[in-house]
Formats: sequence, C-alpha cells, structure tokens
Amino acid sequence: MASPVLADEADLYASEPGLRPESLLLTFFGAHVLGRPVMVASASVLDVMERVGVSPHATRSALGRMVKKGLLVSERQGRPVYFGLTPRSAEVLNDGAVRIWRSGAVNRHWDGRWTLLSFSLPESWQRQRHELRSRLLWAGFGSLQGGLWVAPATVDVEHLLEELEAAEHVRAFLAFPATGTDVSAMVADAWDLPALAERYETFIERWDGGIADRTHTDPLGRQLALEAEWLRAIRTDPRLPVDLLPAPWPAERAQELFHRLHAEVEVQARAIAAELLQTIPVPVR
Repeated sequence: MASPVLADEADLYASEPGLRPESLLLTFFGAHVLGRPVMVASASVLDVMERVGVSPHATRSALGRMVKKGLLVSERQGRPVYFGLTPRSAEVLNDGAVRIWRSGAVNRHWDGRWTLLSFSLPESWQRQRHELRSRLLWAGFGSLQGGLWVAPATVDVEHLLEELEAAEHVRAFLAFPATGTDVSAMVADAWDLPALAERYETFIERWDGGIADRTHTDPLGRQLALEAEWLRAIRTDPRLPVDLLPAPWPAERAQELFHRLHAEVEVQARAIAAELLQTIPVPVR
C-alpha cells in the first residue's frame, strides 16, 4: 500500500499535458540515484533535464523548491553543488518503483475482500477532512456515500492513518458484498471509470506514434519522460479488479506499450547516465 507521505506529493504528477520539472527530477533520481549512496552535481542534473526539454532556469527553481520541501538535500563542495535523496523522497520513489514494476496497472489477483471505512468529523474540521480524503483517494478508496468509503483490497489502515488528527474518528472493517449486491454498479458509483480509462488512453495516444513518442528522441530524456508519464497515469489508479471493469480496459494495452518502449531505451539511457553524471559519496553526518 502507498505510504501516507505520498498523498502530499500527488500534485507532482498532476494531469496537465506537460510534466512538472519536479516530477521529472524525481523520476531521474529514482532511475539513476535511488539505492546508491551518492549525490549528483547540479551541472549533471541540468544536462539531464535539458535532454527532456526542461530549461536550466526551470531546473534550478525546481531543485530549490524540492530542497525546501525536504525531497532533496544539497551539499556544496568548493564551487559545485551536489543533490541527493532524503528518506522522504526515497520512500516516494520506492513506492513508485513498486507501482511500476511489481503491482502493475492490471489487477488480476483479488481475493474478493473489501476494506470498508467510515468516519464522522466535526463540521469545523475542514482541514482534517481534506487530509483524510487525500489519504483515502491516494490509497485507492472510493466514496460510496457521505463518510463511507471502500477499497477492493485488504488495506493497512493503521499505516494509512499515521499522524492524522482525524484517525480516532475512523472505523474500518474487512467485508464481502452480500448476495444480490450489484457490485459493478457500486464500482461505477464510487469511482470515475471514464476518467481512469482516459488517463491510459491519453498515454497510448501520446506514446504510440504520438507527440511524446516523436518529441523525446534522446535515449536518456526519452526514458525519463516515459517513466514520468507512466507513473502519472498509474499513481492514483485504485487498481480495481479487472473483472469489475468494462472490457476492453485500456490499462493492459498501455502497460504493454510502456514496457516495450522502456526496454528499447533502457540500456542506452543507463550508459549515457553512467558517462554523464558527476557524483560524490553521501557525506557522513
């Protein structure tokens, strides 16, 4: 299940046609820094981002914002400045890696159990209500009615509600629909299926000979744009069981396209990054 901190980073993968510099930077650090005890020189980061169409000015501004948010840490050694991951951003990126390479976009393994969650908050708790709803949406819940939410999985609710002021007002249950329940109608009411499908159709349109496929020709830039756009498509997908979805569901075709295009560019992209990146070991604090 997604970590609670990830709901705070949802705006990095907003649905506008272009990708925000922050999302591309996270994708870069996830693909080429995550799991390595190194920091990368700012000059290298600027070079990488230019390959994916982001100007040096926009990259510098994004790096500054991400340091302030606690997503990156900076270290000056002489004139060069180096950037590395923080525990928070490593958690974000590890979750993204699970979504991309392990969970996938198509849920064919479901035991039929649902997590049912209810809450009732004081009217004055607008901020707490927003925080709770953000967590629930990020974890794949859909709203049945009022304060009643449901997810087609066994959710670690305790982890989901960590550090939330509203946690003490939440009650959670594992459940199965009663005989006679129209589950397909319930799913259509709780989730915006056309909007979910549109995200995958947009990805296919952009990358199956479309504008993104034609624009991103540099292997490293192509790898980063491809991964970032795919992560944007899947990050807030509740991964509803495929047998509850309309057929044909576009996530399967989109996932096949992503894996094929990624495999075509992966070796070249890693070779370019290995030659390009100037790094230092993470300083011992």
